[in-house]
Amino acid sequence: MTEPGAVDLIHLEDPDGDRCTVRVTGRSEPGVPTGHDILRAEISVHADFVDARLKLHLSQRDLDAWQQELTGLAPGADASIGGDRGPSLTLHLHEDRSLAVTIHDPDRLSALLWIRPQENWTDEHHDRLDRVRRTWPSEVLETAPRTYQWRPTRQG
Repeated sequence: MTEPGAVDLIHLEDPDGDRCTVRVTGRSEPGVPTGHDILRAEISVHADFVDARLKLHLSQRDLDAWQQELTGLAPGADASIGGDRGPSLTLHLHEDRSLAVTIHDPDRLSALLWIRPQENWTDEHHDRLDRVRRTWPSEVLETAPRTYQWRPTRQG
């Protein structure tokens, strides 16, 4: 089975060229029930003062939490992804609709970017999340603690 191409879960960019993306590149361990639904991703951040790429692994729970936080994002609130197992990205929405984007890797890097996204950026990011989920659907059930089986709907 051929692995699908990469999909941007997050893509934020401003007219000055500052940008931050979270690109999902595939399954962590395709065909292995314990790692099949864990997705490999990469945080990429570029500004005048930083150009970095950080590896990230995302679980289905991470995607669920991202969806919930993105849906509830309002001025003064945050939405974040990652962090439990390494790098994280946090968006803080300001009253003027600009975003403070914090990228943190406990072992290497912390950076803060200010980005003013397009007006409909949250709708676009919900669409991006849906595309990630369609590309790499959850195919594993945890039937008991550390006991896994394939979902009956699994395509592979």
